Amino acid sequence: MRSFVLIALFFLVACSDAASHSTRPEAQTPKSFANSSAHTEATVKLKIHVNDTAFTATLEENSSAKAFAEFLAQGDLTLDMHDYGSFEKVADLPRSFPRNDKQIDTDAGDIILYQGNSITIYYDKNSWNFTRLARIDNVNKKRLQQILGKGNVNAIFSVE
Repeated sequence: MRSFVLIALFFLVACSDAASHSTRPEAQTPKSFANSSAHTEATVKLKIHVNDTAFTATLEENSSAKAFAEFLAQGDLTLDMHDYGSFEKVADLPRSFPRNDKQIDTDAGDIILYQGNSITIYYDKNSWNFTRLARIDNVNKKRLQQILGKGNVNAIFSVE
């Protein structure tokens, strides 16, 4: 009887030890949810104030846009933007950002990183090797031309 109790006790301890070291499916993180924080985080929006008009822009999904948003999270960026070629406003940035250049066609509302250290707001079309940072939401060429006008503009960039 004594050996039966010892054997039963041995099996009981062995089974409970194995159970404590087992990996149950609910304890594991499914691969499809491994990056769920990216899906649950609120979308970061770029804000641009030009004169008395505020725009929001949807950031691209690239390392350039992410680095620019992280930079703006430290504080607003005010730039004196000048006209170039009657289709864009451009300004030098205070630092360089990673480039993801590829041949693209721009359109009114595109916000482009040029050469890693300049930012451009397009109000007309262009085609070149650029990195798209963002696209201004709900705006057209005519409206952008009215707001950006001729000559220099003061633009304030921030993140929501």
